[in-house]
Amino acid sequence: MTEAFPLAWPSAKPRTRNPQRSRFEVSFAAARDGLLREIRLIGGTLPVLSTNITLRQDGIPYASHRQPDDKGVAVYFTLKVQKMCFCCDRWDSVTANMQAIRKTIEALRGIERWGTGDMVEQAFTGFIALPGNSPWDILGLKPGSSRDDIETAYREKAKRCHPDKGGGHGPMAQLNSARDELLRKCI
Repeated sequence: MTEAFPLAWPSAKPRTRNPQRSRFEVSFAAARDGLLREIRLIGGTLPVLSTNITLRQDGIPYASHRQPDDKGVAVYFTLKVQKMCFCCDRWDSVTANMQAIRKTIEALRGIERWGTGDMVEQAFTGFIALPGNSPWDILGLKPGSSRDDIETAYREKAKRCHPDKGGGHGPMAQLNSARDELLRKCI
């Protein structure tokens, strides 16, 4: 399970070395609440807002917080049974990074509203929260699955991860490697 505190940064996403000063003029509470609202409006469920800010009893980061050294923000949620992750550490404050994620999701919702909804699914494939590093986890299988199960799982995931289908080269390479490794073990 993804933790809200401390920050659970996705391992496949590189970190920003020199965060920039942002021009967002929004309070922490407005950015936090707006981000959670955007996730709800796009149809996301089970959001986990992960930062290095301590949590209230309801699991939401405090608005009256001390700025942590690591200003990164990652938000995990489920969208149409797919686990998603949006993360940002480009800006020099937690508030600005939350607002950047909020605005990104708001823009994707706009694409959906303006009649090109098929583009939304393609765009969201880049935000799929990658599973653990084991080949079984990558393909979403239990150890000992058959060759047919491996091939079927591979084809299903490739439909979302392939660069020609809106995915990326990195996730596709990881998927290919996992399939090849598991098929070698099944010989």
